[in-house]
Amino acid sequence: MAVFVTRRIPAEGLRVLSQAGGCRVQQWDSEEPVPRAELLAGVAGKHGLLCLLSDRIDREVLEAAGPGLKVISTMSVGFDHLALEEIKKRGIRVGYTPDVLTDATAELSVALLLSACRRLPEAVEQVKNGGWTTWKPLWMCGYGLSDSTVGIIGLGRIGQAVARRLKPFGVKKFLYTGSGPKPESGAEFEAEFVPLTRLAEESDFVVVACALTPATQGMCNKDFFSRMKKTSVFVNTSRGSVVNQEDLYNALAHGQIAAAGLDVTTPEPLPTDHPLLSLKNCVILPHIGSATYATRSTMAVLAANNLLAGLRGEPMPHELLL
Repeated sequence: MAVFVTRRIPAEGLRVLSQAGGCRVQQWDSEEPVPRAELLAGVAGKHGLLCLLSDRIDREVLEAAGPGLKVISTMSVGFDHLALEEIKKRGIRVGYTPDVLTDATAELSVALLLSACRRLPEAVEQVKNGGWTTWKPLWMCGYGLSDSTVGIIGLGRIGQAVARRLKPFGVKKFLYTGSGPKPESGAEFEAEFVPLTRLAEESDFVVVACALTPATQGMCNKDFFSRMKKTSVFVNTSRGSVVNQEDLYNALAHGQIAAAGLDVTTPEPLPTDHPLLSLKNCVILPHIGSATYATRSTMAVLAANNLLAGLRGEPMPHELLL
């Protein structure tokens, strides 16, 4: 079976493929995304494709691959880069990597929240540029989690993992909206389901952890931010398109909300002259939610095993049912 891998992935994942009998692997051996022309050429005649979130797998790619393409395995939990209807028409199976990045993304969400609410990047810059002169009562003050209300949009695996990590900080109350199971009785935290408008109005901190769907696209917009407290902090580690970034900029620039932290943006990478990057009260990271060595290695191995199982006609460890 011929397989195309669109990027240099962790060695553990590539080893799974290379050691599999009857599997011939061609790889775009670079840290940078595969150029479109190389992707179209590389996928031609292949039976399997292992791709990343940054690879747009659309009709053009599927046609370039030809009728022999049986499996697409994406090394990501998200799949909005895949043309699922076109893939379904062709009877191609899809594997993805949920669950394994839950802890890493939840940890990053908490780190980003703390960085934004306690103004850590600002404080570091003050040390570097000489702004730190003496102790001042109100200088560099931010907002603490103790006795606060945290709203979580999307209480799925990652949303619940964030809540579990925030609870020991002394959070008084959790609100949630969107999809996700209700926390079980006796869980490490309790959360109340509320409409999105109430979550915006009552939360001191808002963490977006929902999937990108037609219903969630652009849901954090001018109306949403106008309902938030002026002291509220907004964090998004889900997908950039959930947020209307122009509305977020205006909310931050005009003091409608206190601060924001983003690990995801639209587009990615965010242009260096983007207005959000001019704001001191907006912390932006380069989509590193799953960026721990252990998590990325686990993702690569799972993606490889999904691909091999699909090629063999066996059940995948994690298949996206179309």
